[in-house]
Amino acid sequence: MEQTRHLDRMERLTELFGNFDRNINMIEEEFSVKIIIRGGELKISGDAENSFLASKVIESLLDILDAGEQINEQSIRYCISLVREGNEQKIKEITEGGGVCITSKGRIVKPKTIGQKNYLNAINENTIVFGIGPAGTGKTYLAVAMAVKAFRKKEINRIILTRPAVEAGEKLGFLPGDLQQKVDPYLRPLYDALFDMLGAESFQKYQEKGAIEVAPLAYMRGRTLDDSFIILDEAQNTTPEQMKMFLTRLGFNSKIVVTGDITQIDLPDGKKCGLIDSVNTLKNVDDIKTVRLTEKDVVRHRLVQDIIKAYEKKEQRK
Repeated sequence: MEQTRHLDRMERLTELFGNFDRNINMIEEEFSVKIIIRGGELKISGDAENSFLASKVIESLLDILDAGEQINEQSIRYCISLVREGNEQKIKEITEGGGVCITSKGRIVKPKTIGQKNYLNAINENTIVFGIGPAGTGKTYLAVAMAVKAFRKKEINRIILTRPAVEAGEKLGFLPGDLQQKVDPYLRPLYDALFDMLGAESFQKYQEKGAIEVAPLAYMRGRTLDDSFIILDEAQNTTPEQMKMFLTRLGFNSKIVVTGDITQIDLPDGKKCGLIDSVNTLKNVDDIKTVRLTEKDVVRHRLVQDIIKAYEKKEQRK
C-alpha cells in the first residue's frame, strides 16, 4: 500500500526530514514503513494501516511547520501518540493563536501539547489555578511566561514568585552569606525562568524597583497582594497551614498560579501535603481551576518521559 503527499516548498521538505533524515527515520521505525521523495511528492509504502498512520503523522508535522514552529524529537513523538489515539486534529488547536510572550532572545513561548494549552487557557480564565504534573511539563516556565505577558501589558504591577524552602532529601548545612544568599539556592529555578524571559539586566532593574519579587514562602505571611501575578512553585512541599496562609494573601486584581508535582514530596514523614489538601478542599469553588499534566506533556528529553512512566508503574505495583 502506498500513500502520496505533495510538497510545495523545498524548505519544508528539508525541515520535515531533519539532519541526516533523522525525523523521517523515526516515523519509518515507528510504523515499519518506507518514506521516499520523488519529483516533489512524498511516498509512503508499507502495510496499509501503518502507511495511513504515518501519513497522518506527516500531515500533523506539516501543520506545525506551517505555524512557523520547528519540529524535533519531542514534537514527532507527541504527534505519533496523538495519531495512535485518533486525536491528530488536536495539533491544530495547539498551533492556532499567537504565543504567550517573547523571551529576551526573541523566541516565542508557545504551548507544545494539549495539556499545556489547557493549562494556559485555565490561567487566562480563572483567578487561581493549580498546575499539577511531573518534571518537564512546563508548569513553572509557562506560568512565568503568563506573568511576564500580564506585566508587559500593564494588567498587573508586580510579579511575585515564591516557593517553600524545603530541602530535596539533602542537608545543605550552614550556607554562607546573608539571608537572601541563603535562600537563593531554593529559588534558582524561578530566577532562571525570569532571566530567560526578561534578560538578566531587565530583571535586575525591575527587582530593584520592587516590580519583581522572588522570595521564600515564609515572606508572604501578613501581606495582602493587590495588582499582582503570584506564582507558588514546588507547592507539594507546603503544609495545609502554609497553603491556607498563601492563598488568603490574594488581593484585588491579582492572579495566583500554584504549581507542584505530587510524586516528589520532600516533606518530613507524617506531614500532610498542602497542595493535595487544597486541591481537594477547593475543588468546587468557582474561579479556581486544577489542571493535571501528564508524562505526555513532558517537553524535555525522551528519557524523562520513560523515567516518569517507570516510576508510575513501580507505584502501581505497590
